[in-house]
Amino acid sequence: MKRENSLIRPFHGSGSSLNNWELRGSAFASDTFIRLTPDARSMQGGLWNRHPCYSRNWEMEVHFKVFGSGKDLFGDGFAIWYVRDPSTCPGGAHCSVFGSNDYFVGLGVILDTYNNYNGVHNHEHPYISAMVNNGTLHYDHDRDGTHTQVAGCSAKFRGREHDTYVKIKYADDTVTVYTDVENRRAWSQCLTAPGIILPTGYYFGITAATGDLTDTHEIYSVRVYDLDSPDQDPAVNKERANVLPSASFFEAPRDHVDDPKPSMMSGFKKLFLILVGVIVVCGAIFIGGIFYVKQNEHSRKRLY
Repeated sequence: MKRENSLIRPFHGSGSSLNNWELRGSAFASDTFIRLTPDARSMQGGLWNRHPCYSRNWEMEVHFKVFGSGKDLFGDGFAIWYVRDPSTCPGGAHCSVFGSNDYFVGLGVILDTYNNYNGVHNHEHPYISAMVNNGTLHYDHDRDGTHTQVAGCSAKFRGREHDTYVKIKYADDTVTVYTDVENRRAWSQCLTAPGIILPTGYYFGITAATGDLTDTHEIYSVRVYDLDSPDQDPAVNKERANVLPSASFFEAPRDHVDDPKPSMMSGFKKLFLILVGVIVVCGAIFIGGIFYVKQNEHSRKRLY
C-alpha cells in the first residue's frame, strides 16, 4: 500500500489537515469517518491528497457510504478523481461537478445517485461512470455526463446497511471499476475502458455535493496500491508525466430531449374552460331529461 496516497482509520489531524490529505468545504473528520456532506441542501465537500502519484499503474480502493432521509428523491452523489490540479472548491461557478471543477484534466469516476436526464436512459440510478478530460470537455449534468463518459454501469450502492466499496484499477492503459455493494465480500466488475492514457504525477481526491436534494456522503478508508513491475525502468514513468489525458473511445451520445414548454394558458383560463365544460355537460343532461319525459308522455297518450 502506498501510505502517502492512502488514508485509513483512526483518522488524526487538526483543522483542515488530515495526515497526508486536506479537507475542503463542508467536509469534516471524526476518528472513524470523514463526512464530505451532511444530509442538507447546497453542500460541497472534498478530500484531497497532498502527494502526487508517480506510479504508472495503480489501484485505489474506497470504503464509503451514501445515505439520507430521502426515500424517493435524494442526491446528488460523489466523485473520485485522479487529476492534475486538486480542486479549490467550494466557491465559484466552476465547482459544478459533484463538488469539484468542471473542465478538469485527468480521470473522474462519478457515483451519481440522481437521474437528471429527461431523455431515454439505458440504465438505472444510482449510476457509476468514468470520464477522461484534457481540460476541454464540459460535464453536462442535464444529461448526467452520458455524452462524455467512456463507460458506465448501474450499481445500487445508496442506503445499504452493510459496507460498500468501489475499486478503480488503472493498468496497461485500461481503466476498470469494480464494486462490492451486495455484502458478498467479492468484487464485481462494473466497467472497463481500454485505450486510456493518463500521466503520472497527478493527485487523488474525493468530492461530494448536494443541491435541492440531499444525502450524507461518508468515507471510511482510501487504499492505493502500486501495480508497477519492480524491474520497470523509472525513466518510463518520468516520460509519462508529460502526456495529456486521452481516451480512444467515448460512448455514443444520446440526444437531449427538452422539457415540454409550459402552457401559455393561465390558471384563470383553465378554470373558466372547466366551468364551461361542466355547464355544457349539465345542460346536455337537463335537455336530455326533458326530452325523455316528453317522449314518455307522448307514449302514454298514444296508449289511451
